[in-house]
Amino acid sequence: MFSPAVLDLGDGAHIRAEHVGVTRGGRRVLHDVTVTLSPRSRRAIVGENGRGKTTLLHVLAGLLTPDEGRVTRVGTIGVARQELAAAAGTTVGTLTTAALHASVTALAALDTATAELVDGVDGAGDRYAAALDAATRLDAWDAERRVDVALEALGACTDRERALATLSVGQRYRVRLACLLGARHDLLLLDEPTNHLDAGGLAFLTHRLREHSGGLALVSHDRALLDDVADRYLDLDPSRDGRPTSSAGGYAAWQRARRRSRERWAQDHADQQDERRRLTEAVGQARDRLSTGWRPDKGTGRHQRQSRAPGVVQALHRQQAALEAHEITVPPPPSTLRWPELGARPGTTLLRAEDVTVAGRLDEPVSLVVGAGDRLVVTGGNGAGKSTLLAVLAGQLAPTTGRVTTGARLALLTQEVPPWEDADRTPHELTEGLDTVGLLDRDAMRTPVGRMSEGQRRRLHLALALGRRPEVVLLDEPTNHLSATLVDELTAALRDTGAAVVVATHDRQMLRDLADWPRRHLGRG
Repeated sequence: MFSPAVLDLGDGAHIRAEHVGVTRGGRRVLHDVTVTLSPRSRRAIVGENGRGKTTLLHVLAGLLTPDEGRVTRVGTIGVARQELAAAAGTTVGTLTTAALHASVTALAALDTATAELVDGVDGAGDRYAAALDAATRLDAWDAERRVDVALEALGACTDRERALATLSVGQRYRVRLACLLGARHDLLLLDEPTNHLDAGGLAFLTHRLREHSGGLALVSHDRALLDDVADRYLDLDPSRDGRPTSSAGGYAAWQRARRRSRERWAQDHADQQDERRRLTEAVGQARDRLSTGWRPDKGTGRHQRQSRAPGVVQALHRQQAALEAHEITVPPPPSTLRWPELGARPGTTLLRAEDVTVAGRLDEPVSLVVGAGDRLVVTGGNGAGKSTLLAVLAGQLAPTTGRVTTGARLALLTQEVPPWEDADRTPHELTEGLDTVGLLDRDAMRTPVGRMSEGQRRRLHLALALGRRPEVVLLDEPTNHLSATLVDELTAALRDTGAAVVVATHDRQMLRDLADWPRRHLGRG
């Protein structure tokens, strides 16, 4: 979980990756990645699912050896991986002991040096100074309290004797994260650290990362955390030259730079395509002139006809040479979300719910009316019935009491992608005749659904929902499994669409972005 402690380092701590490449199963996951983490780094590693974010984090941590390039590491490194195995015999105390090891070792060294100093042992002064410096940098005297505070703030188990195997995945993750935040590492490498955290845990994590005196690299789909913590972004998504791109500034600056770069990329590609079409048309016109267009009127002498032929042939050759010399050097840019034109006649009531409840799932009676172009955000804690309400509104679940009436076309994006009956079919087959609105690239369209990533299947689910041309769009945790960039595009589309929109979400950034929408809170508080 943690790298071995190194107590005599500090401001010089760093991780330096140079020209790193990783290939898995014949697919190049990382290519020519160069990045440095210093004690003041606040680096976000971003990109679509499957672009190698976790792989890069493992390379930086020393958990994976790259196929190309080199990595150097100096200082102590704390790593939060997405998975945490519960080996036999390990307990909560196993993790807390490991987290406190560096501080306990530093205090023991200080005690020994102090005793030697009192006894007048030669060289004790230098050893005391070094031990005191190490303990001070770690704030070792406060280490156990910091771990206890973190366990409490994250809602983690505080019983040191509790076996990890008896805890849920989320509980184990919170214990491990608390230990990581309680220790004093020079550098932190965090992979989706907001998983399994409630609002209080998210606030504590954000505060701790902002006040962390060392450097950090962060992989996260949580846009609010990225916005609150990171000031430099390493983007692993496809670029014009095939290499990762880096940008300085906060979240908004990264998105602006990315958008400008993509616009230039798309324009340059379109210009080259236009030039190729122009040259192709010129060759066709020259060929037509050679066969018919250059011939003079009837009665013109044979000598005059023959004298014109070489000029037409030369023109054709020039056009063909120009076409052959022209290269498409700019690759096709990645697609972006193209939200379809949706909507209903203004003033139309599209959906009405009257005192609906679902036994054991939605106990509070809910009544609401959704008209053309309306907006609504549904909030509430886990178990309050948000997903249940959306399923009832969509007609996928019958209410126990009350009723729902609708005469509109509805589409529901569920919280998790439903299982596919034909996992061997490709999106091309499933969406035949439908516009996938830029959600799936060429490779994804040819990939059997059973072999697609969770993020790709989520995109396919959304494309199918929009393909029904709904007048009411119901979205249950729409940010799940989607990249930060796509969620930004989705949020902008939801604000602009003519369709009525009902969103249930815990996503902090989406709640910020939709702060001006009406809200319906389910449950108490």
